[in-house]
Amino acid sequence: MIQTWLPSWIAAYHRGDLSADLLAGTVVAIMLVPQAMAYSLLAGLPPEIGLYAAASAALIYPLLGSSRYLAVGPVAIVSLLVATGVASLSPASPGEYLGYAVQLALLVGLLQLGLGLGRLGFLANFLSHAVIAGFTTAAALTIGLSQVKLLLGVTVPRTDSIFLLLRSLALQIPNANVAAVILGVGSIAVLLFFSLGLPALLRRGRIPEPWIVPITKTAPLAVVAAGASIAAVLDLGGRAGVAVVGEIPAGLPSVLLPAFSFVAWPDLLPIALAISFVGFAESYAVAKALASKRREKIEANRELVALGAANLAASMVGGYPVTGGFSRSVVNFSAGARTGVSSLVSAGLLVLTLTFFTSLFHTVPHAVLAGIIIVAVAKLIDFRSLKKLWRYSRADGASYLATFFAVLLLGVETGILVGAIVALCLHLWRTSRPHLAIVGRVGETEHYRNVLRHDVQTDPRVLALRIDESLYFVNTAYLEDRILSMVAERPEVRDLVLITSAVNFIDGSALDTLENLVVELRDAGVLVHLAEVKGPVMDRLERAGFPRKLGAGRIFLTTHAAIQALRSAPARSSPAEMTRQCNRISRTGGVPI
Repeated sequence: MIQTWLPSWIAAYHRGDLSADLLAGTVVAIMLVPQAMAYSLLAGLPPEIGLYAAASAALIYPLLGSSRYLAVGPVAIVSLLVATGVASLSPASPGEYLGYAVQLALLVGLLQLGLGLGRLGFLANFLSHAVIAGFTTAAALTIGLSQVKLLLGVTVPRTDSIFLLLRSLALQIPNANVAAVILGVGSIAVLLFFSLGLPALLRRGRIPEPWIVPITKTAPLAVVAAGASIAAVLDLGGRAGVAVVGEIPAGLPSVLLPAFSFVAWPDLLPIALAISFVGFAESYAVAKALASKRREKIEANRELVALGAANLAASMVGGYPVTGGFSRSVVNFSAGARTGVSSLVSAGLLVLTLTFFTSLFHTVPHAVLAGIIIVAVAKLIDFRSLKKLWRYSRADGASYLATFFAVLLLGVETGILVGAIVALCLHLWRTSRPHLAIVGRVGETEHYRNVLRHDVQTDPRVLALRIDESLYFVNTAYLEDRILSMVAERPEVRDLVLITSAVNFIDGSALDTLENLVVELRDAGVLVHLAEVKGPVMDRLERAGFPRKLGAGRIFLTTHAAIQALRSAPARSSPAEMTRQCNRISRTGGVPI
């Protein structure tokens, strides 16, 4: 049982992996310290809360997760969800605000742990790529704009409306703190230089490639150190009114079960659900992308269990919800991480920071941390996906736009719910009108293709119809109407072959429709046949007795076999003649077959 839950790298760890993991873990920790403080402020919490959550998550996740490279901790989008969700509860004091955030971590941990143990990881697939992309882009814009007030060194009323926020910021521009603006804009410039210009300079200086990533990713810590030093030397907090982090408690937090109130949980549950699904979707996507580069496997349910345990750990040290971060995970991978030991190294360095070095950060300006957040979330703004989705599928493009505008206008939690509902409705609409193709034989081959796209041979007495969708209650009425219309438009048709090579499932409603079609068309002198039925679908049809109702010899392995058999079959009477024969037989007391 222990081997089942422990990651595979523990048993197969090699001494040669240690140096790579040490380097990668150190680089990630250098990024994580300033980011954890910045994201904690974004969530409306003291900076040390982000450090507590980051250290506990980095310690627990690698012992349970299936990814060797995922760096779990505070991230921008989850921090925004915490800020908007907890603020909507109108906490009476900072202590109550923090209590709600800690309870959120506990609730998210329980939800993710329960989903993972229940093997329900597939539920995250209900958030399509279009919804996630639209949500991420809108959330990144919201986060970036929310940090402009810190860059300006001004105070604006809290609002979920992006338009009211823009108006408030515009009105406060004349009151901007010049020193804060210089620090914030300067931090952004340095971060962009480290990201865009410094790698090329290092390559020109013939710096070894493995050292370029560690050097360039020290930018957040560099700007924090520079900003704190400048603020301390010039006393910008006292003389220029620049907002700084302030005193950060030294030492490690107590490990306790978080205090919780069941009264607040009904209000916290929708927020926790949004964080659980969004956090897992982001984390799982990053883990899969990195694992595929080294042909490794990621288990969705195991990831849920590991993320749930990380959130439970964060709640027990007074932290707030965490998940896998995109930028830190990519840096971890690029810096040469081999196993989860790199995450344990990051956790150890965070513990050292909390124990001995918190005093170094109390003069860090808020404007510098805002610059770090703005540069980080700018990479999440993705309008190229909208262009690609719109060209490929207008429905997916509509899902993106619906989610994007809903997040901007209605808030992040409502926005992602609207996006998921729109995507689901568009899927139902799309599958409610399955594509039906009349096919014919390509030359003398055994291949059958759409008559509208290829030069094919057809028999006017046989209508071969390919159904390109699984059949369920949403599309059965459309299917029945279309098939009856096609048959009515072709009075010479005597046989209808339904080609089900693309049908993966037939539900009870669709089965009733097929049975009614068989009877209706038989009364009209048209016999129904099936071809290329998949095994699982055939098993269900046999259990329901459908082949017996269809008639013996009416199900064919291939379309070609069906067409050849029907062409060689003796001609049958017309529908009118069959009706006259049936009436004549019934008058003489016979039983028509």
